[in-house]
Amino acid sequence: MKAIWNGKVIAESNDTVVVEGNHYFPEAALDRNLIAPSSTTSVCGWKGTAKYYSLVVDGKTNADACWYYPEPKEAAKQILGRVAFWKGVQVA
Repeated sequence: MKAIWNGKVIAESNDTVVVEGNHYFPEAALDRNLIAPSSTTSVCGWKGTAKYYSLVVDGKTNADACWYYPEPKEAAKQILGRVAFWKGVQVA
């Protein structure tokens, strides 16, 4: 699986976990040169509190396009150490 935005591969791995239709990639598969930390958070009732990264590729920013759960609840423990994408990021 690859996560691609603005023509760049943001993450690539054969080891993804699918939750609610989203592929969660191992954090080690993430190209850290293409992300910037974000102060955004959101809360899911069964997964916990998500934190976000923004993507920065060739001078363009896709705010909060990558999320992760640093301390997922027990029901979502399979996504610990993994990241997922949205906001126009193509995952295939």
